[in-house]
Amino acid sequence: MKKTVVTLMTAFALAGCCDRNPLLEPAATPFDTPEFTKIELKHYKPAFEAAIAEARADLETLINNPEEPTFENTIVALERGSASLDRIGSIFFNVNMTDTSDEMQALAQEIQPLLVAFSNDVMLNPTLFERVQTVWNNREELSLDTEDSMLLAKTYKGFVRSGAGLNDEQKQTYREISAELSELTLKFGQNVLAATNAFSINIPAEDSAKVAELPSYVRDAMAAEAKAKGQTGWTVNLQYASMSPFMTYSTDRALKEQLYRAYNGRCVGGDADNTANVKRIAELRLQMANLLGYPTYADYVLEERMAENVAGVNGLLNELLTATKSYADAEVKAIEEYARKSGLYGADFELMPWDWAYFSEKYKNEFYNVSEEQTKPYFELEHVKQSIFQLAERLYGIRFVERKDIEPYNPEVSVYEVTEADGETIGVLYMDFFPRESKRGGAWMTSFREHATAADGSEIVPLISMNGNFTKPTENAPSLLTFDEFETFLHEFGHCLHGLLAEGKYASLAGTSVYRDFVELPSQIMENWATEPEFLDIAAVHYQTGEKMPAELVNNIIAAKNYLAAYANVRQLSFGISDMAFHSITEPITEDVETFERKATAPTQVLPAIKGALSSPSFTHIFSGGYAAGYYSYKWAEVLEADAFALFQQKGIFNREVAQSFRDNVLSQGGHEHPMKLYIRFRGHKPEVSALIERMDLKK
Repeated sequence: MKKTVVTLMTAFALAGCCDRNPLLEPAATPFDTPEFTKIELKHYKPAFEAAIAEARADLETLINNPEEPTFENTIVALERGSASLDRIGSIFFNVNMTDTSDEMQALAQEIQPLLVAFSNDVMLNPTLFERVQTVWNNREELSLDTEDSMLLAKTYKGFVRSGAGLNDEQKQTYREISAELSELTLKFGQNVLAATNAFSINIPAEDSAKVAELPSYVRDAMAAEAKAKGQTGWTVNLQYASMSPFMTYSTDRALKEQLYRAYNGRCVGGDADNTANVKRIAELRLQMANLLGYPTYADYVLEERMAENVAGVNGLLNELLTATKSYADAEVKAIEEYARKSGLYGADFELMPWDWAYFSEKYKNEFYNVSEEQTKPYFELEHVKQSIFQLAERLYGIRFVERKDIEPYNPEVSVYEVTEADGETIGVLYMDFFPRESKRGGAWMTSFREHATAADGSEIVPLISMNGNFTKPTENAPSLLTFDEFETFLHEFGHCLHGLLAEGKYASLAGTSVYRDFVELPSQIMENWATEPEFLDIAAVHYQTGEKMPAELVNNIIAAKNYLAAYANVRQLSFGISDMAFHSITEPITEDVETFERKATAPTQVLPAIKGALSSPSFTHIFSGGYAAGYYSYKWAEVLEADAFALFQQKGIFNREVAQSFRDNVLSQGGHEHPMKLYIRFRGHKPEVSALIERMDLKK
């Protein structure tokens, strides 16, 4: 059969397009970075259509190859066959998270079905699966190295877990389920962004008494937000960087209750309602799991996780809950008693969720002599960034050089070339720190391109992006981070290191392409440096005086690091338990979402439950992201990193030997091997839950 050759530009021309499309032509940029300033909304759909046409042509060539299926002509061909489509998709969907618009979100609704249909055409093609299965069945005779063996296993299992073994009728059902799921999960995230942006509270200039008690940096940020919205006075919104400080320092219970209910009631009713979507997504995932032979969606997901099964996850969550719930209750009781003694709201005061931030911060300030007001001046964003770069250099010998000649996707983004000590480039890092209405909430790492080896043997360096919603600069001060934001920076930077330090041949096994309950180890271990005196001596410098953080304040931060540890642990467990409940159903949910969520999380309740205040309708991690039946992984990774960081503590927090071992056995390996093998190779033994519980120091 004559080979069909369809290049991106050929497909573009066949579609009747003649304008230059920067997504379809080689970029004359450093490291082939995207030409963001040249990409317009009109370019995306034609680029997707051209890339899909090219990928389909390559797929036809593969399927009709008369040669016997081999690892190279089938498995590697599949791995590299949709590289252009993957690249365009990474650009579009990452920008859609960080710099979206109503038009872009509408376009996403058009593009997503095209991608789902193509993916299903690949995974449900019987001839293609037959070729993959042939290679799989001959695997013992192929003399594959570790990475090749993992790619083969991942490819074969990917087909099986995507319905390749189903009959024609079942395949059609699978297509329908996956198409609807794709549409609903995309809509879920769009609703959360819309609901977050839809609410704010403006305090007019004549009500200045309501903000007089707030620290100046909080007032300045609220004034800047008001100005940006064309308002006078001060405005607080549902972005964490705006809402959190107001909840922490304001004594206006009425306004705080209003904020709390708005935030925790996002997507409960109204135009952005997600309650029906929650039930439908859970039902569709159950249907998909049943179709593939699994009793629940959690069983389906956990087959490819370190935890392995539902019993393993529930065992971890219950063990941690049993060990910490009574301590969490005691912590809440102590804060409530403290609040009553303060006399602020009377002796019959009942602590409500909207009171928690204020009184827990007051308690910490009084008993540990540490507060956000004290610490923020020492965590100026630019200095923190440079300090974390220094930390990476001390640990791994890598360096960060700003590249103003590499185009960012938004003017607020800074771009860095990352090199080895000898100058060899290992990747590019985009850093996007501040909230925008066009940007989703939270903090995350992603990639525009994974590390890989091209067919000609050349190395493709990764393009990594770190995203946050940190405190913005004001007219009076630069961006000053809260301690939580400082930890978040370290966390997301750990993910970035995982992507940047990747090695190997295949993009699908590189960097963070690992089991979901292993991916948080590189990020969460980095948080440990936030309370290490040797690192704080570098990172914490007063933005006005240039003085290092006083030793007494450093000691107070360290003393307070386990403050409310049990409460924080139980809160995190509540999210994991809720996730498992929605994805362990064996029948569609018939009761309302609030009732279902309340029943599931009742064992974790430590503060009064508020009607209409739910997590699931805005829980993007599990209903719009990749953490369905996997949110437990944050606690799983805590067990891993508590044990792993103990080795750094034993040999030195800047110890290059330990760091090199962590790089060689964890960061660079991606998904080349089973994560437990990688962990044991680094640490010398399996991790134990006791390491995390001991670190919480609950008996202190």
